[in-house]
Amino acid sequence: MNADSSSIESWRDLPAAQQPEYPDPAALRAVTEELAGYPPLVFAGECDQLRDRIAEVAQGRAFVLQGGDCAEAFDQVGADQIRAKLKTLLQMSAVLTYAAAVPVVKIGRIAGQYSKPRSKPTETRDGVTLPTYRGDSVNGAEFSEEARVPDPRRLLRMYNSSAATLNLVRGFTTGGYADLHQVHSWNQDFVRNSAAGQRYEALAREIDNALNFMKACGAEPAEFQSVEFYASHEALLLDYEAALTRTDSRSGRLYDVSGHMVWIGERTRQLDGAHLEFASRIENPIGVKLGPTTTPEDALTLIDRLDPDRRPGRLTFITRMGADKIRDRLPALVEKVTSSGAQVAWICDPMHGNTFEAASGHKTRRFDDVLDEVKGFFEVHKALGTHPGGIHVELTGDDVTECVGGGDEIFVDDLHQRYETACDPRLNRSQSLDLAFLVAEMYRS
Repeated sequence: MNADSSSIESWRDLPAAQQPEYPDPAALRAVTEELAGYPPLVFAGECDQLRDRIAEVAQGRAFVLQGGDCAEAFDQVGADQIRAKLKTLLQMSAVLTYAAAVPVVKIGRIAGQYSKPRSKPTETRDGVTLPTYRGDSVNGAEFSEEARVPDPRRLLRMYNSSAATLNLVRGFTTGGYADLHQVHSWNQDFVRNSAAGQRYEALAREIDNALNFMKACGAEPAEFQSVEFYASHEALLLDYEAALTRTDSRSGRLYDVSGHMVWIGERTRQLDGAHLEFASRIENPIGVKLGPTTTPEDALTLIDRLDPDRRPGRLTFITRMGADKIRDRLPALVEKVTSSGAQVAWICDPMHGNTFEAASGHKTRRFDDVLDEVKGFFEVHKALGTHPGGIHVELTGDDVTECVGGGDEIFVDDLHQRYETACDPRLNRSQSLDLAFLVAEMYRS
C-alpha cells in the first residue's frame, strides 16, 4: 500500500516520551525543514536487503551481530575510532561465521546513535541541578548551564557526523579492508598482548588454510572480498527521524533514511505512544527492546501494530531482561509469539539489564553477568525448539576499562584507568572477542 508522506506526522498527535524540551520551537522547525531537504543517508533498497537478511534469521538460517557504542560522540568521528569499531565487529563476525558455521548479519550501532533516553530529566551535583545529558544530538556532556540547554542545531551536526561515518564505513567494507584475506591484519596490534587476540590468531590461521585450499581448487568467491554492513540506531528523536523520512520512488512507500534499521527502546515502547506510531508508518526493519516487565500480550500487540502482514524480517525483538530474569521471563514471550504464527527475529541484549554502580561511582557491568544472560537466552530457545537469532552489544574497539571481568580481567579498582564512555559501560575489544568465542560455542552445542 502506497503511503502519503504526510502520514509520517501522525505521531505528533500522541504522547512522545524522552523528547528534549527545546527553548525555541521556531529554531527546531527551521532545522527540521533544512534536514527534510538533505540527501538520504541510506537507501530504500538497502533497507529491503537488510529485511531479507533478517528474514533468514527469523527462519533460523542466520545470526545477527549488532554492536557499537552506547552513544556516539561528535568528537569521535575520526578514521581511527571508526576503523577500530569496525575491526572489532569484523573479528567477532569471523569468529561466529567460522567457529559456529553460521551466516552472520552485521549491523552496527553506528552513524546515528547520538541520542540516549535517560531515567531522570535532571542531574544534581554539589547542590546544582541541570538538565541531564541526553547525547550529543541534544546537548553537551559538560556540567554547565550553557552546555545542557537542548540545541536543535545539534541535529544538523548529527546528520553530518552520520554521513561522514557511513562514508568511511562504506569505504572500509567495499575497498578491501574487509576482505576475508585480511583476517590477520585486523589483529596485528592486538595478538601479542591479549589471550583473546592469540585465540583469534589461531582461528585466523585456520581461515587462511581454508581460503588457500579453496583457491587451489579454483574457487575464490567475490563474497570474501567485501562485506555487507548495515547501520542502526534507536529512533529516539522523532523530529529528526520524521525529517529524514522519504517516499521511495519505486514503491511509493515511506522509509526512514537515517539508518537501515531503527529500534524502539524499553522506555519508549508505549503501546499508545508516538514512537510506536512512527515506526508503524515506515518500511525499515524495526527492532523493539523488551525488558522484564513485557507481557506476552504486549508482544502480540507490538506485532499487530508493527508487522500486521507477518513478513519475516520486518520485526526483531531485542530482549534485555538481566541475567537473573532471562530464564524466568523469556519463555512465556517466545511461546506466545511462536504459537501466534508470527516470525520475528529474537536477539539478546545482555548489556542493559546488568548495569550496576561500583563503589567508585562508575556505572559498570560484569562480563560474567553479560555471558550468563546470553547463556540463559540460548537455554530458553533450545528448550522451546526456537532459534536464538543474535546478540546486541555495546562495545568499542578501544582498550577501555568500563566493564569488569573477561579473559584479560578488569577489576573494579581498574575502572578509573580508561573509563571513557559518555553514558553506559562498553565491552572492550578483548572482552568482545571473548564473548564471540563463547557465543560460537553456545551456538554449536
